[in-house]
Amino acid sequence: MGTMFEPSLSTSAMRSSLMTTDAPSMADSLPSINFGFDDLRDRMVRFTDKFDTFIAKGRKRVLEERNHFRINVAELQEDQRTKKKDIETLTQKSSSHAQALEKEAAETAEMHAAIASITQQRDARAKHRDHVRREIASVRKQMAQRVAAQQQHAKELDAQAQANGPELEFWQSYLGMRIEGVGMADRLKFVFTHVDEKNWEREAWFDLDMGKRDYRVVNSKPRLESEEVERRVEKLNDSRDLGPFLKGMRELLAVAMKR
Repeated sequence: MGTMFEPSLSTSAMRSSLMTTDAPSMADSLPSINFGFDDLRDRMVRFTDKFDTFIAKGRKRVLEERNHFRINVAELQEDQRTKKKDIETLTQKSSSHAQALEKEAAETAEMHAAIASITQQRDARAKHRDHVRREIASVRKQMAQRVAAQQQHAKELDAQAQANGPELEFWQSYLGMRIEGVGMADRLKFVFTHVDEKNWEREAWFDLDMGKRDYRVVNSKPRLESEEVERRVEKLNDSRDLGPFLKGMRELLAVAMKR
């Protein structure tokens, strides 16, 4: 069998040799190496300071940016609230303006309707005015014709009176007659005496309306028969001769008194 290696022996031998004070150290025999730990440590310290400074600046910048972002968000929210309030105000103003426009449109329509009504009334009144003017002109024309007719009739009466004046005086004395008014225009009352043979003072009379072209007997005392009276009045209107008419009426009154 081969010889076995016993490390315990070799280790002990090495320890004994190393523990000898007079023996030279292995470290002394190694070459001197400068690893630059101090420089590395300084560099590490500077790097740490720079990193800390960078971190602090970054943290500060982050805080500033966050604060700025919060301020911007707050400003945006405030601006949003302001704009929302402005929108509500503008909406209210728009609604009020729309209501005002609607009211103005209604008032305009009402004014147009009122103007149309007034125009219609004006036209109707103008038409009525023209109609009234035509009626007034017609009435004036009729009045002028009537005035002319009355004037002509008055002339005829004056001429008849002038022609009948002497004859009327004769008939008044011959027939025992007098003429009285009855308180109305164009109405005469012819009163006769000496009609009743038993009482010469007893009076008989008739009322003659001379206001129109055709005369008519209105009343009489005593009452006369209408047919006889109308026949004599018709002759009077045809002839305009008052003498025979008065004589005929006196005869009728005398007959009526004998009844």
